[in-house]
Amino acid sequence: MGFLDSLKAGLQRSREAINEIFYMGGEVDEDFWEDLEDTLVMGDMGAEVAMRVTDDLREQAARENLTRAEQLRDALARRLAQEFPESGRDPFSDLPSCVLFVGINGAGKTTTVGKLAGRARDAGRRCLIGGADTFRAAAIEQLEVWGQRAGVDVITRERGADPASVCYDVVEEAERRGAELVLIDTAGRLHTSSDLMRELAKVVGVTRKRCQSMPVSVVLVIDATTGQNGLNQAKEFNDALELDGLIVTKLDGTAKGGIALAISSQLGLPIYRIGVGETLDDLQAFDALEFCRALVGEGM
Repeated sequence: MGFLDSLKAGLQRSREAINEIFYMGGEVDEDFWEDLEDTLVMGDMGAEVAMRVTDDLREQAARENLTRAEQLRDALARRLAQEFPESGRDPFSDLPSCVLFVGINGAGKTTTVGKLAGRARDAGRRCLIGGADTFRAAAIEQLEVWGQRAGVDVITRERGADPASVCYDVVEEAERRGAELVLIDTAGRLHTSSDLMRELAKVVGVTRKRCQSMPVSVVLVIDATTGQNGLNQAKEFNDALELDGLIVTKLDGTAKGGIALAISSQLGLPIYRIGVGETLDDLQAFDALEFCRALVGEGM
């Protein structure tokens, strides 16, 4: 199964709800607009986005004399795609680059680091992984396994080491080796813990100050299955760290795909990559229109 097919399968839950609106190509009447707005809200896109998109489509339908629901399917995909802010710089392809991965436990940070490292090595890039998660007993071992799979060296320190000093050492080693891409995995933090968020802010600050040879990006890895709670997570992390962008994982059929749009749109953060499974090819660059067409579905 190719990535696009996997994406469509992952967004099936959301797409089925939207398809009900377009079922049998019904008339574009007041009931249609109410159903559309309600469905977008229920799909975790948020009330503001739902109202804005519905109002714009209503104007387009009147302007272009579109009277059948099916005529608006592609227009809906295109309008939803406009809600995603564009990425001015891709920290994984515009090199040199240092990327700090943040997020709660279980979001998929370590797996994402491993996949991106493997892709960079396959592209012939000099890549280095840093292990700044010094709290969990298995964190270093898990990262080293991914480093071996990717064929990329992993810089770690003993458990309990200060994560900010680890990042400092990783950047120093990366400069010594002439690495083009530095991927640093940080410990999972509960966004509700102010102490842990302050410590993570220190990690980010030290890394940004030490890394003079390349730009530093802070990327939040978010689990799409968390729904609206994911939006709360993203707000807290963004307030504390001034995020540069997002990676959305686990779009595997249990998630409502609209949460990716809600987070990106409300916080003004680009999505760099999306993940739909466990293999290397299941993590791909984000394309807003492709995503929204998979979300809305094909015409009849």
